[in-house]
Amino acid sequence: MKRIIRNQLIIGFISVSLFWYIVYFLLQSHTIPSPFLTVIYMWNEKYMLLLHAGASLLRIIIALFISLLIGVPLGIILGKNKRINTLLSPFLYYIYPIPKVAFLPIFMILYGLGNQSKITLIIWIIVFQIILSVRDGVLQIPSSYYKVMQGFQAHIYQQLIYLIFPSVLPAIFTGIRISIGISLATLFFAENYATTYGIGYYIISAWTKMNYEEMFAGIVTLGCIGLLLFILLDKLESKVTPWNHK
Repeated sequence: MKRIIRNQLIIGFISVSLFWYIVYFLLQSHTIPSPFLTVIYMWNEKYMLLLHAGASLLRIIIALFISLLIGVPLGIILGKNKRINTLLSPFLYYIYPIPKVAFLPIFMILYGLGNQSKITLIIWIIVFQIILSVRDGVLQIPSSYYKVMQGFQAHIYQQLIYLIFPSVLPAIFTGIRISIGISLATLFFAENYATTYGIGYYIISAWTKMNYEEMFAGIVTLGCIGLLLFILLDKLESKVTPWNHK
């Protein structure tokens, strides 16, 4: 597993670098800096990049934690209770396709221009994906499994611990993966307002200064944040759901 991940990272790095060099040599424009010079710039500015990346990563982690606390129980309730699912599903289906970034002005009015509005926006994005993923995971559990649990006179909390929660764990990880990309894109937009730290602010600040090496350094760092989160998710999933990787 580790060798596969390592090989994928090496292949991904080589392919992205090759594509970047091809675009750089074809366009010959100062707006597309040399990958080599960009890497040197990143090394020279590594502490500043780590500061901005850390601020963005912290916002995502806090939003993800709160979204799991809200979304997992609600998803299980919807999956177990047909009446509640019938009542709330129309609301979820209506609100889910709406681009959540459109709610940023509302959250800024309600919670101000600081971190609270940005984290709330990310929660608003992630939580619906988790709710629907968990609900669908619960609905896919075969009814025969519940009959076996009932045959052993298992209480509802035992069903939750030994059947429902293990069954929906892969669905939770899938929901998180889908949410991460959308969250990073939204955070990039949200960090352009009333923010002094964050990789989105860093990229836009470099763009306004026409410092394209700095701008691409921020873009690469943003990609590294997403890559880091995906690697951590893969490792965590392989540990907590070993039956799903056999």
